[in-house]
Amino acid sequence: MANGNANYKDFLTGSIVAVITPMDSAGRLDKASLKKLVDYHVESGTTAIVSVGTTGESATLTHKEHVDVVKATLELADGRIPIIAGAGANATAEAISLTNEFENSGLVACLTVTPYYNRPSQEGLYQHFKAISENTSLPQILYNVPSRTGCDMLPETVGRLAKLANIVAIKEATGNLARVHQIKELVDDNFVLLTGDDATALDFMQLGGQGVISVTSNVAAPQMVKMCDLALAGKYTEARELNKKLMGLHLQLFVEPNPIPAKWGCHRLGLIADGTLRLPMTPLTTSGQQKVEEALKLAGLL
Repeated sequence: MANGNANYKDFLTGSIVAVITPMDSAGRLDKASLKKLVDYHVESGTTAIVSVGTTGESATLTHKEHVDVVKATLELADGRIPIIAGAGANATAEAISLTNEFENSGLVACLTVTPYYNRPSQEGLYQHFKAISENTSLPQILYNVPSRTGCDMLPETVGRLAKLANIVAIKEATGNLARVHQIKELVDDNFVLLTGDDATALDFMQLGGQGVISVTSNVAAPQMVKMCDLALAGKYTEARELNKKLMGLHLQLFVEPNPIPAKWGCHRLGLIADGTLRLPMTPLTTSGQQKVEEALKLAGLL
């Protein structure tokens, strides 16, 4: 079984960033800012970068733009940090097509979200991910985020999928900590559990998860790396002290729909040149700016 080879665990642990996609005032990829972000995460010790996930505005990029941004991120990383591509779609054929664009590209894995809007059954979810798995050699990370997709992949389905050759991990973004035990009971020890919820990431790791695909890391990468390292080393008291300072960010980076606050925060910290978003995402409101600013101060970033 391919997921018996645990080499992928090297890049599926600790703090992994769900990176924003920086854009210029015309809404095109700002490659200079993307390089700055990649350098920031390399220097901070971030384990890996997820390119063009939800936080990377995957929903508003064309198929070609999606592929181009991932490949630009790979180019700028230049082997210094592993790159994972967001590669989901609500049509199985489209998800396979997108995944196939990344074969032999240098990516270490694909993060594939559950089909959104059409709300498939558990059997539909199983068959969807099985079909993707059978059409790629890339390791696959399942992504369960029912608050956005309208469907919840249950632990029993995860357990079935974990038996397939190259399905090696899950990003479990329900925020339901009971899922850690429920999933671990149904998978072998090589299957990796990551959370997509920064606010409960420390608790998730204390319960046996291996890390977080983080939004907070966009603005506080070194701090998230340290918090995760402490948690994974079992130093929970120290991890909690650091996490208290980050909790404002964990919460306020969702004061308006992601990635609106995260992109504003990156711009506020000078990590990107422009905070442009693609419609229907709109700029962070004045009220939102005040809340994110306060959270950045609480975290010691301003």
